[in-house]
Amino acid sequence: SRSSKVVYLKNGLLATVGFSRYSDRQLAIWSDNSMEKPLANEVIDSSSGVIFPYFDYDTNVLFLAGKGDGNIRYYEVVDTAPWIHFLNQYLSGLPQRSLGYMPKRGCDVNKCEIFRFYKLHTTKAMCEPISMIVPRKSDQFQDDLYPDTAAPLPTVSASDWLNGVNRPPQLMSLKTGVTIRTHKPKVLTANEPLQNGGSDNKYHVKMAFLTKQTVADYRPLDQREMPIVPDVVQNTTHFIQSSTPEIMGNAESEKIVKTSTNQSTKFQEIQRKFGKTVFSEEKSHKINEMDLDNIPKTYNQLQRAYDRLYEEVLILRKQLANRDKRIEDLESQVCHFKKLTKGI
Repeated sequence: SRSSKVVYLKNGLLATVGFSRYSDRQLAIWSDNSMEKPLANEVIDSSSGVIFPYFDYDTNVLFLAGKGDGNIRYYEVVDTAPWIHFLNQYLSGLPQRSLGYMPKRGCDVNKCEIFRFYKLHTTKAMCEPISMIVPRKSDQFQDDLYPDTAAPLPTVSASDWLNGVNRPPQLMSLKTGVTIRTHKPKVLTANEPLQNGGSDNKYHVKMAFLTKQTVADYRPLDQREMPIVPDVVQNTTHFIQSSTPEIMGNAESEKIVKTSTNQSTKFQEIQRKFGKTVFSEEKSHKINEMDLDNIPKTYNQLQRAYDRLYEEVLILRKQLANRDKRIEDLESQVCHFKKLTKGI
């Protein structure tokens, strides 16, 4: 009369969780070719909550979470006897009402996250995310943890499925995010143009956008509506772009373009204010006009400018204090060396 659950594994295996005649919670592994006797049977505990199985098809890890329990057990499923190996369990003092999980394509590959649960608490109106992370020291992509996984695209249409057509799921790579091509037919409607249809075209458009060179903007948010490059630099860039292709191919010209593009960074602004004057009077007049345009006009802009200047003052004070300490250290070393020379 008690509830039992089943989940399909790989290679024709099934996993069932339920209760024995002695009210013990059990885990059993079955083969779909012979359902008379289980391949493996393991007693979990004697609790009364219903267990929900969750299987990760990419890593062959089976998660068991009981209703009203605070822990989540996980096992590794293999193709030979003893069929399952207990790995570990997640322990928590707060019971769970139910669990949901994130698809593998939503997990964080940089943290080696292989599964993410969303735990609905029993005593609190709260949904808590629980990440299952494999401890790895390397920051590179782990191919053994993230093989090609199921993509969010169907392989058959609804009419084909009703007619009995069966195909494997379409896979995608978590390293590049590129969907692997399968034998899924591409159906185009009459209203859909050929040049705009298909996922391959979307992929090429995305890669073309990603390959564009971007320029970092280090200015405050209230100043980002202004042009990122001053007039002087725009004239210089325009002069360089209008030059011959032979000059543009040189490394020196590329360096000039990059230097001119970065003239609006915070460091370059400070260097133009307090450094030596390298512009002519006409160019300096243009820069002074731009500085007048950057004067705060509202209270929020004035507050941001005040906070930014206060942080700069703190940094300068810290550097000044470190400089005095360094001078004291050098003076003590000089006195020490003088004493040594007198002793010799």
